[in-house]
Amino acid sequence: MNLRDLRGKTAVVGVGQAGLGQATGYTEQEILTQAALAAVADAGLSLRDIDGITTCSSLATMWAMPVIEYLGIQPTFVESSMIGGASYVAHLLPAMHALMSGQCKYVLVCYGSTQRTTTFNRAELTKTRRFLDPQPFETPYEAPMPVAAYALAANRHMHQYGTTRKQLAEVAVAARKWAQLNPEAVMRDPLSLDDVYGARPLCDPFTVRDCCMVSDGAGAFVLTRADLARDLARKPVYVLGNATAIWNRQVSSMHDLTVTAALESGRRCYEMAGVTARDVDVAMLYDAFTINTILFLEDLGFCPKGEGGRFVDDGAIAPGGQLAVNTNGGGLSCVHPGMYGVFLMIEAVRQLRGDCGERQIRDAGLALVHGNGGTLSSQSTAILGVEQAL
Repeated sequence: MNLRDLRGKTAVVGVGQAGLGQATGYTEQEILTQAALAAVADAGLSLRDIDGITTCSSLATMWAMPVIEYLGIQPTFVESSMIGGASYVAHLLPAMHALMSGQCKYVLVCYGSTQRTTTFNRAELTKTRRFLDPQPFETPYEAPMPVAAYALAANRHMHQYGTTRKQLAEVAVAARKWAQLNPEAVMRDPLSLDDVYGARPLCDPFTVRDCCMVSDGAGAFVLTRADLARDLARKPVYVLGNATAIWNRQVSSMHDLTVTAALESGRRCYEMAGVTARDVDVAMLYDAFTINTILFLEDLGFCPKGEGGRFVDDGAIAPGGQLAVNTNGGGLSCVHPGMYGVFLMIEAVRQLRGDCGERQIRDAGLALVHGNGGTLSSQSTAILGVEQAL
């Protein structure tokens, strides 16, 4: 079996979210369970049907075990690789292999975090992370990570290609316009270019509005074989391709600050799916910072390298623009509880099912999902499609 043999053989059949914004009084496991139950019910299943699970956390190395215990399931397939925010996109391919080999029938992909409302000692957490995740070329300088890493990439892109401060701000404004159409988005107040420029500065060229929010939130989806999906409650959304690439951990180890491993994950994903960027109706890109969207539009083939700033200018990725990007409001305005990848998947599925109400993209048939982890480190790309795309 090769990767093309997996094209369209599995499908997402249920999605769920919980605790978006502030989940005061709830633990991470509790809101994760709420989202998981919502996704399972959305598929017309029960927890008794779930025999596979993928989950991970940045705060617990053995996170899958307490989650399994809390849910009361006994899975025959478990995947808990932790590669940052790209994890929940990267988990797709292992789950697809497990489903097609007969190891399991229904895989629950689930994540929850209460990073906004949980009280913990940030200084001690930073020390622990430095021990578990050594970055010897960066940690000794005590730069304000991760914002400094992304600001470094933004500055290099501006220097090398003439990308402007306005173009970075356009990404934030477009995300907010989408969020205003999404009743579940956390940040829905109007946002102008001047609001972005005038917000609290963090690390040049970024203000706080160039950076993803800090929120609580949980998300989940259920994956199964295509033949089983057709008999379930909701319209299946098929997985046509998935690929993951990692070239570096530290941003200082990137060969080129303007080129990410999305170049590779995108190429392999397109090959597996048999499509190109020109075929995509909706692009869900991990927008931890405004520069991310510009870099990924380039590396994933929506525009040439160096043209990302001009591509997003003047509302081109906002509602009514040239390309629908981050239609839920993204990590900049919808939700960002530490790791955002699962929410990219949920919004893509909802768009392809036609469930997005006022922000629905007409006749959406193909969605690209792209997850990013670390400091432009792990990259994972997926292509999802409706039945007509098979």
